[in-house]
Amino acid sequence: MWEAPERTRKWGKEPELTSGDVGGRCPPIDSALPPLQTEKPTYVLAGPAMSEKRDYYEILGVERNAGEEDIRRAYRKLALKYHPDRNKDDAEAETKFKECTEAFTVLSDQKKRAQYDRFGHAQTGFDFDNAGMGDIFSHFQDMFSDFFGGFGGRGYGATRGPQRGQDTRIRSTLTLREVMEGVKKEVQVRGAAPCDVCEGSGAKAGTKPETCGTCGGSGQSTTQRGFIMFSSTCGTCGGQGRVVAHPCDACRGQRYVEKRRKVLVTFPAGIDGGQRLRVPGQGMPGQPGAEAGDLYVDVELEPDPRFERDGFDIGTREKISFAEAALGGKRSVQLPDESSVEFSFDAGTQPGTVLTVKKKGLPHLNGKERGNLHVLLEVEVPRKLSRKAKSLIQELEQELKQ
Repeated sequence: MWEAPERTRKWGKEPELTSGDVGGRCPPIDSALPPLQTEKPTYVLAGPAMSEKRDYYEILGVERNAGEEDIRRAYRKLALKYHPDRNKDDAEAETKFKECTEAFTVLSDQKKRAQYDRFGHAQTGFDFDNAGMGDIFSHFQDMFSDFFGGFGGRGYGATRGPQRGQDTRIRSTLTLREVMEGVKKEVQVRGAAPCDVCEGSGAKAGTKPETCGTCGGSGQSTTQRGFIMFSSTCGTCGGQGRVVAHPCDACRGQRYVEKRRKVLVTFPAGIDGGQRLRVPGQGMPGQPGAEAGDLYVDVELEPDPRFERDGFDIGTREKISFAEAALGGKRSVQLPDESSVEFSFDAGTQPGTVLTVKKKGLPHLNGKERGNLHVLLEVEVPRKLSRKAKSLIQELEQELKQ
């Protein structure tokens, strides 16, 4: 086996082209989104208990004549401080978050603020003390999105759209020549594919999916209690916004069938075993209106009979005769891509000498550099000699001793 000397060893994998491990299992096709987990709020109307509630202005730490921007700024500071995502399993923080949100809900609305200023808590109709976080985030998701960007409340039952398809992972084996040149290859992917009969609609020929009559196509059903609107996944269409009254016989209304399909993947020159490629949109299909998942291809290398890889360097062995080693000479090596490289060696070359030919190895992934070619020279010593050859070698030995 060829072994590069210490100065040429650079074992180790390049970083993965894309990171993150993914599963390769196919999800249930068109599975309904799980219902939102919400608690039923308890509304406290006018009564003696209302006097125990803290003053809204005091909660937000603003004066009674504070402007809208001051109220908004004060609430944002408190909401960020006590947000449940930043205070996991902290009941006190959750209580304060509800408290400041209740206060902001009233004081940021001119009509509700006027009622509160005149009648106090008795006429506001708001009490978040016994409301679940899911209820609060469900109703105020637009406000939280405005305040916190992408961080406010997904974990507490905020409305979700159609689910993206699941990612899929497969393996593909490359030869050293394909690695050296780069290659486009078709890979086989087994999984869900649009039904050919209904063209992915799920409906029987001559019919088409209908808009869900329960949610009107939104995928969400809403109910109003007092001032608050609560939303949940529509139980009729499973959040898809449409229903199939007459399902396709081939896919039974699922829109997809299990089968093999081919995906063209581009493998860049220089890619190494253990690295992973991502092909966007070639994973499992998503629900209607959602994008498909991604396909991840794990690269494996097929052993080469003549060359060994060492990072971006490649190494091979070349045999030379005893006479060539003594006199020096030239040789050429055919590389994996069938191009040839000529190299020379000096007189008196010793067995095990490693010659390096610069920039004749594998290309780097950035396309700007190349590794080196290393040639390990093996001197062949004849096992049988004719009388004449033996005599000549003996004569040579005597000559060399003088």
